[in-house]
Amino acid sequence: MSTDHSMYSSQYSYDKEKLLVDPASAHGTHKVKYQPDHDWDFQLDIPHQPIDLSLALPHYRARHQPVDYRMSMFIGSDTAPIKVKVCRHYPRSRFYLEIQGGTSDVTVWLPSDFKGQIHHSAKATYSAGFVNRIMQHVRINEPEYDEVHDEDDVVVCTRGRITFRMWDIQTHAPENTQREALKRMFGCTRKAPETAIDWDFLLED
Repeated sequence: MSTDHSMYSSQYSYDKEKLLVDPASAHGTHKVKYQPDHDWDFQLDIPHQPIDLSLALPHYRARHQPVDYRMSMFIGSDTAPIKVKVCRHYPRSRFYLEIQGGTSDVTVWLPSDFKGQIHHSAKATYSAGFVNRIMQHVRINEPEYDEVHDEDDVVVCTRGRITFRMWDIQTHAPENTQREALKRMFGCTRKAPETAIDWDFLLED
């Protein structure tokens, strides 16, 4: 499998006509599995249908899977909203997630133990849980793109709105919005980058 994924090289780098998608696959929970014969371990492109997915990363290393391998996932749409939750139960299961959204509004829940880099095209907002638990471990829109395989990597390209939230690895569920907002108000002093006014810590699910 090719692991050369970056926002500079992999934008819609596959033949869409060969990708047959069951509309039901755009919703629900999907287990991501090692796919050595494919460009992506999970790949979905539906131009105009809303996407609401929970992507469950494997808790084990598959047979013949390299030790330092990162699970790679691609989500594509043209106009419809995209919601993606990356669910991780095993901390060593690193991943690369790319979302190409056209004009779609994109919401991404990243695991609370996320560590790595994020590149996004439009201005983004960050939930209280993301700021409380993830922000200190992430590099956002650094000018030089470095593909580090022992870190997580997220690329979001859209002209729509982008929101990052936290998926709690302890509760195995999306962040508790009210609890994280209270932590943010009374206990956390870390600021979201360039979002002193824009970020909303009372985002509803």
